[in-house]
Amino acid sequence: MTGSGEPRIEIIGVKGIGLVKEGDDLAKLIVEALERQGETLRDGDIVVIAQVVVSKAEGRVVKLSEVKPSPYARMLAERLGKEAEMVELILREAEEILRMRNGHLITRTRHGFVCANSAVDLSNVSGGDAAALLPLDVDRSAEHIRRRLRKLTGRRVAVIISDTFGRPFRMGQVNVALGVAGMEPIHDRRGEKDLYGRTLQVKEIAVADELASAAELVMGEADEGIPVAIIRGYRFKASRKPKGKVLIRPRDKDLFL
Repeated sequence: MTGSGEPRIEIIGVKGIGLVKEGDDLAKLIVEALERQGETLRDGDIVVIAQVVVSKAEGRVVKLSEVKPSPYARMLAERLGKEAEMVELILREAEEILRMRNGHLITRTRHGFVCANSAVDLSNVSGGDAAALLPLDVDRSAEHIRRRLRKLTGRRVAVIISDTFGRPFRMGQVNVALGVAGMEPIHDRRGEKDLYGRTLQVKEIAVADELASAAELVMGEADEGIPVAIIRGYRFKASRKPKGKVLIRPRDKDLFL
């Protein structure tokens, strides 16, 4: 929140970044696009970046025509009504399959994320003939971009790499934080008092997820072409280490899988 007056958070969509390709300097593209909008980064800004453009810049895009499905992938594809090449990529990115039902394939990725299709995505890649895979290390990607932004602008910012995930027991999808650098992703309020003096026991706020979802309101997809948003006015707790992984619930604390 802002330091004085009425609490306020501002979300700025970054337009004009264009189609990202392998090897592009994302931080430089963001800075240049902001300059064209008459904006600059400020200390304390949070830069939220759609995972797909990070994957593109890092070369994590695979042509479906170059994928050779295994017999198992072909069997699952027929059962699920999916392309065999797509299923093969999903299996390669998965540590384990958790659910297969009604055409849906829920997996745990090698990163530890529980999501549909190992987060293998055909959207906003190349028209359907290629798929984007998650960065190999999303926290490392976020930290690299944060350091690069600091070098280009001198500003101390946080970086969140986000993607759209579904949620158990809730309809619709929301943006969540995959990689986080420069800030603590969870605000631990345990031990604080509520309005009536009761001590909070289980109050841990996933602020990085909340910020990612808020950013999606201006980022959008498809024709919007806004893969980056700047959140300004939220006072986060700084962190020297990338920490997106702490948002992943440990298996021994998972009540649903």
